[in-house]
Amino acid sequence: MTQPHLQTGLDRLHAAMASRVERNELPGLVTLVAQGDRVHVDAIGFTAFRDSKPMRRETPFRIASLTKPILAAAAMMLVEDGALALDDAVDRWLPELANRRVLKNIDGPLDDTVAAHRPITLFDLLTSRMGFGMIVEPSFDPPFPIVKAADALELALSRPDPRTPHAPDEWIKRFGTLPLLAQPGEHWHYNVASLVLGVLLARVAGQSLDELFKARIFEPLEMHETGFWLPLEITQRLPSYYMTNVVTGQLERRDVSTPAEWASPPALPSGAGGLLGTSDDFLAFARLLLNKGVYDGRRLLSEESVNLMTTNHLTPVQIADGGPLLGGRGWGFGMGVAPEPDADWPVPGRYGWSGGYGTTWFNDPHRGIVAIAMTQVSDFLWNGGLVEFERMVAGT
Repeated sequence: MTQPHLQTGLDRLHAAMASRVERNELPGLVTLVAQGDRVHVDAIGFTAFRDSKPMRRETPFRIASLTKPILAAAAMMLVEDGALALDDAVDRWLPELANRRVLKNIDGPLDDTVAAHRPITLFDLLTSRMGFGMIVEPSFDPPFPIVKAADALELALSRPDPRTPHAPDEWIKRFGTLPLLAQPGEHWHYNVASLVLGVLLARVAGQSLDELFKARIFEPLEMHETGFWLPLEITQRLPSYYMTNVVTGQLERRDVSTPAEWASPPALPSGAGGLLGTSDDFLAFARLLLNKGVYDGRRLLSEESVNLMTTNHLTPVQIADGGPLLGGRGWGFGMGVAPEPDADWPVPGRYGWSGGYGTTWFNDPHRGIVAIAMTQVSDFLWNGGLVEFERMVAGT
């Protein structure tokens, strides 16, 4: 039975999120807050504006970068198997990335480079410090030579859609023709390390990333409606995706990945942002981490691995250089970590991440809370919705 003080907080959370739907900031969303055996799921609104299909507990979402912590868990399972080690150079499995060159200037010509000081390691990939990633300053994907070259190669290094047409071997071959932006280990760069890590894990495991995830994570955790592709009867329930047009200031529907696309395997299963899933499925994964690697009485990850995943590995300078993407958070393996207390969460250590299409999750190990919000409106992450969600959960 839900405790009175908890229910009061959940009522406030519902009122706050419902108010955003009433103001047409988003057509609908699903929130989930769990603490111990108590799980509260709240489906509000509809899957699209001017649509009669209500949001439901079982609605699937493009979870985008919530794929990253799942990828990190798969990597640590292979480490525990002895298949690879954190300090291993990835050249052994990805010879395409041997003998790296590094741009002298991030906006400079592609042939103006120096040699990398050392090879890229698994630890570099897990901490997003391989030396390559999204460029967000002075603008998102500025017209630098390196950005133009990556676009010409159809690598899809930033946004999940449109997807790359290249299978993993061809993708890594093309990526290997580009120089790095920085020396391995020096700077935090977002997204690309997870794409590379997905290719690496598939090669180490001797199976596709899709098969690896299913065997090691989705089946043991009973995540039956999460995958890089799912049956059409599930994908047809996908909500529409919206984002504000920066020119007009209007919230607009965007044509991204369609239900039909999600019903067949992608050329490259993206470890950076390629999964579809439900709030309940992600709860199972979140509980695995909250319980230090144990799910339903079965240990799937060691406590040491979970601690490594959920501990900040960045220096203060690297956190600061992470800019608005990190927002002052540290970085573990595939997720952000709160390194300091704040007004709403006086004990540090909260960890989790968000997906660019409007999904978010965090665990608070101190209070034993799992909190998930699923929308398909990117604005939710920066228009105050995410901040309000976190604050309301703190008050439950």
